[in-house]
Amino acid sequence: MPVSVANSQLIYDALKACDVQIISALPETWLVHLIRMADEDPDMTLVRIAKEEEAVGISAGAHLAGVNSALLMQNHGFLAAINPIVSLALLYKIPLLMLISYRGHMGERDPWQTQGGMVTEPLLRALGIPIWHLTDPRDVQRRLKDAQTLAHAALAPVAVLLTRELMWED
Repeated sequence: MPVSVANSQLIYDALKACDVQIISALPETWLVHLIRMADEDPDMTLVRIAKEEEAVGISAGAHLAGVNSALLMQNHGFLAAINPIVSLALLYKIPLLMLISYRGHMGERDPWQTQGGMVTEPLLRALGIPIWHLTDPRDVQRRLKDAQTLAHAALAPVAVLLTRELMWED
């Protein structure tokens, strides 16, 4: 799998620049380098989750404690986390910075990823969650800061879709 170490590092550095101190993640191919970086960083708390919906509760608790967090998940993980996003984050106005690997979209080679890819954006829009497609490494730091700023200003979830263009090296 040609996942970009360099672009993963850019994303990780941008999260650190946003003062993110807690990252929740479940293992996922496109996120493997980000998870490793968080695990190896003594200044970061990596919470390894069993189900993506757990990450919503972790970020809610972090917010209430005044700590910045981020959720790393695949778009199928986002689909699994819709209930706590709606019944916790949206209901109680909890900012979530969700970095979602955008599997199943244009160029997808794995048939099992396609159905989730086709419904990710429509579901995000239906929930009123702002979306940013992160495609250009030069935009990473600014766009993640903008997403975090919006999440905190709106007290709501924000989705940053990590695209194939950014995450893969061909």
